[in-house]
Amino acid sequence: MSNKEMILLVDQDDREIGYGEKAEVHKKGIFHRAFSIFIFNSKGELLLQKREKSKYHSPSLWTNTCCSHQRMGEDLNEAAHRRLKEELGFDTELEEIFKFSYDIEFNEDLHENEYDHVFIGKYDGDVTINPKEIEESKWMDLKELNKDIKEFPKRYTYWFKLSIGRVIEHVS
Repeated sequence: MSNKEMILLVDQDDREIGYGEKAEVHKKGIFHRAFSIFIFNSKGELLLQKREKSKYHSPSLWTNTCCSHQRMGEDLNEAAHRRLKEELGFDTELEEIFKFSYDIEFNEDLHENEYDHVFIGKYDGDVTINPKEIEESKWMDLKELNKDIKEFPKRYTYWFKLSIGRVIEHVS
């Protein structure tokens, strides 16, 4: 993580109020904009990623296809497409389906407080993971995924568990 990366701060209504240094924003729990992407193939399977083991938070946990933050000077759609290409080596059409906010303190040095925009897309091509970001990826059937989350919730990121139910409702 670059300590100099500036991310967008928002108010409770998602109105832009400024920028903050990513590391400081996450340490202090400052409310900021984020996005989560869920990519499905033509079989209806969801592309999951296992976060890289050296990530500063939620390392080696399974999560949605891609998630990140909007940078200074970038619009939300640009950010979503940028990150999809950086992490997984492809781009596809995205549709925003809902927004939600959450606030969780992982420890004294990490406090996520996000207004999260959720996007979905479809893709059937090759996936080329960025090993600096992702340990592995896999396509997973939604019934199998739901069963696994119930049996092994600690394998999955907090925000993924908060959002997956609404995503499944939307695509079903």
